[in-house]
Amino acid sequence: SQFLASVSHDIRTPCSAIVGLTEIAERQSISVAYLEQLFGKLRRAGLVVSVRGPGGGYCLARGACEISAADIINVVEDNLDATQCGGKTSCHHDGAECMTHELWASLNQKLEDVLSEATLAKLVEQNKERQKLAQSGIAYVKIAPAAMRRSHKNTAQKETQK
Repeated sequence: SQFLASVSHDIRTPCSAIVGLTEIAERQSISVAYLEQLFGKLRRAGLVVSVRGPGGGYCLARGACEISAADIINVVEDNLDATQCGGKTSCHHDGAECMTHELWASLNQKLEDVLSEATLAKLVEQNKERQKLAQSGIAYVKIAPAAMRRSHKNTAQKETQK
């Protein structure tokens, strides 16, 4: 999440803002060497453009509304697959599918869906909203609907057990 914030901070349209890796490293507490590796991958994937010379750095190759968290994570992460078999359904040494394969495969799909929906533009807007709320002294708390359902279900179960 720190990495996504570093990529999306103040850069909404292609090359509208050039950001240096040192600036990102300081702001996000990430080493410059690590950022160089990540941004090299992003550049090769066509997500960012490097700008050389004084005041150089990196900028988005496309608009922030056209780049999703999934685009970035798929480039910089080796593997986000929750299955043991890499999605090939050969989970066991004998080639058979494990009992929980569909659970992990559906988790992979949900994760991909959420990351694909989260564009850099949306992440920037959410961050600005949180900062505004924090400046006005309001704590930003977002509870996922599924967590609310679980909490409500657990409360209902506890009440029926009384």
